[in-house]
Amino acid sequence: MKKKKRTVVAEKKRVPSRRRLRTAVPAKRESGVLDVTVVLVEGGYASTAIGPMEVFYSAGRLWNMFNGESAAPPFRVRVASYDGRPVTSIGGVVLTAEIGIEDIKHTDIIIVSASGLDVQERIAKNSALLPWLRKWHARGAYIASICSAAAFLAECGLLDGRRATSHWGVAEDLRQRYPKVHWHEELFVTEDRGIFCSGGLYASIDLSLYLVEKFCGHEVALQCAKSLLVSMPRTQQSGFAMTALTRPHSDGRIREVEDYLQTYFARAVPIESLAGRFGMSPRNFIRRFKAATGRLPGAYVQALRVASAKEMLEQGKIPVQTICAKIGYEDIASFRNVFKRHTGMTPAEYRTRFVGMRFDRGRLAAE
Repeated sequence: MKKKKRTVVAEKKRVPSRRRLRTAVPAKRESGVLDVTVVLVEGGYASTAIGPMEVFYSAGRLWNMFNGESAAPPFRVRVASYDGRPVTSIGGVVLTAEIGIEDIKHTDIIIVSASGLDVQERIAKNSALLPWLRKWHARGAYIASICSAAAFLAECGLLDGRRATSHWGVAEDLRQRYPKVHWHEELFVTEDRGIFCSGGLYASIDLSLYLVEKFCGHEVALQCAKSLLVSMPRTQQSGFAMTALTRPHSDGRIREVEDYLQTYFARAVPIESLAGRFGMSPRNFIRRFKAATGRLPGAYVQALRVASAKEMLEQGKIPVQTICAKIGYEDIASFRNVFKRHTGMTPAEYRTRFVGMRFDRGRLAAE
């Protein structure tokens, strides 16, 4: 069986020995248990708090119970809110906190649950969370964010100069607001010097299992995943993303170019010909196109071709070679490389995962 790729893009370090690897993970407390604090955010997604709670609770416990062995839980989980009061999540689900953040005397790992799309409003209402996160990071705690909660970590400066991820739908807003962060929205999980991020609601499971594996080893994480009937951490989220090609801009001429490219993306059109068609010099055309769309023309065309290929692959019937030709590639190897760079999967892997599913009028439907 082909071994799965690692979920994370971690910072590159030279590790001269196995001993160095072990020192990267803190020793457990005298009790043999690490304290995990899951922080609830008002108006967020309940699953992004409940998922980590259940994964950390189950590690070393559920598998053992199923196999008639004594439980050996390596984590102690506490649920906290800004002031210790219950928190209402999206859909009206009320989550009860055990403690307020200022009453926590010790924690090894902090998980900040997703806050919803109105991130800046939530940050403003929970501003006391920012210095609290900085304080615990300075004390050596590991800090992790789920989905949009990466904005909390970015707002208090913990992500500056670090790799991070979030949900692909808010990635561009975060990139513009926090330019010092190295955003990798194509990934489900990132790790960089004790800071962890995840993208999407159920990436909270990926991140939690990744942390279980990091602190307890692969076997415990695998047992936990098997007990909960979930997969081990996934690699990429880019395959799930709808390709957002046009961002808001006021350049009418470039909008005309976009309309043309979205119709004729399968044609090989030199930059000189395309610029001349719309009355611009090549240099001016490239400058205006990048300023308006955020992409170079070639990258824009590649994204259009990949989006079209994804739609055809989801239908499950068209051969990959035919798709390659239909979207403008003569070399199937080149097509595979481009597709994998955009989605994290080969065309065949994408088809296996998404066949029988389609985006219909803005919602996901199963055939």
